[in-house]
Amino acid sequence: MKKADRNALIALPILIVIAVLFALAGSQGGSTIAGFPLFALCVALAFLIQWLVFIHAWTRQTEKFFDLAGSLTYISVISLAFFLGPRPDARSVLLWVMVILWAVRLGTYLYTRIQKRGKDARFDDIKPSFARFLNVWTIQGMWVSFTVGAALAGITTAARKPLDLFAILGAVLWAVGFAIEVAADLQKSRFNADPANRGGFIQTGLWARSRHPNYFGEILLWIGVAVAAFPVLQGWQLVTLISPFFVALLLTRVSGIPLLEKRADAKWGGQADYEDYKRKTPVLIPKL
Repeated sequence: MKKADRNALIALPILIVIAVLFALAGSQGGSTIAGFPLFALCVALAFLIQWLVFIHAWTRQTEKFFDLAGSLTYISVISLAFFLGPRPDARSVLLWVMVILWAVRLGTYLYTRIQKRGKDARFDDIKPSFARFLNVWTIQGMWVSFTVGAALAGITTAARKPLDLFAILGAVLWAVGFAIEVAADLQKSRFNADPANRGGFIQTGLWARSRHPNYFGEILLWIGVAVAAFPVLQGWQLVTLISPFFVALLLTRVSGIPLLEKRADAKWGGQADYEDYKRKTPVLIPKL
């Protein structure tokens, strides 16, 4: 067995244990369904969806539904919490709407993009390995759970408070982050669609302010969700505030910026205009 496959098998139970502990923490003070914590059921559903779709993906050796499955999982778990949890109040409606709008928009964008490209090169070396491919889907289950955790806890908690400054600030941060992410994705799509830009890299619009403005918007909007949920979280539920930090860690240290920067350096490294762009443009936080 290859080392990468062995590591994937070792990581699998570790990921599940972490998810179980997270589910227990987020369930404290929350509502239950037939005696089971609703928060924990939502986390379990996130993993179940990934594993079911993995079966199809493995047998067909395709990753085309990976991003779509992730978005549908967000929609499923947050809706389960919203409709089966305590009677919705203004804050839970706000949290539900923020997650739904983001998931629908991003899922549609990513699914359309991969349909045009035909494949996601990140999976070329992973798909043939059962253990590594399963691990990727399992990680997505944890990614969904951790990312939406604060919103889930805010919706399922028994505590209720009227909208306050935290809710307003959270909504503003979310709206700004959402707008930045949408604008950045739209600008890059238009750039790539222009034959005149073939083989080049985008350095206009928001991309002149940051090398990854879409990721900045992503992190900012999840900070907004956590801020809006914060006032009703109690005890171990506060662990779910890890959400924006987890998103930032994932995008800046694991699967986002490092991979894209490496790919860009391999493609344009050494070119004067690219090296000048890297030198003058921040990696993440846009320059004013």
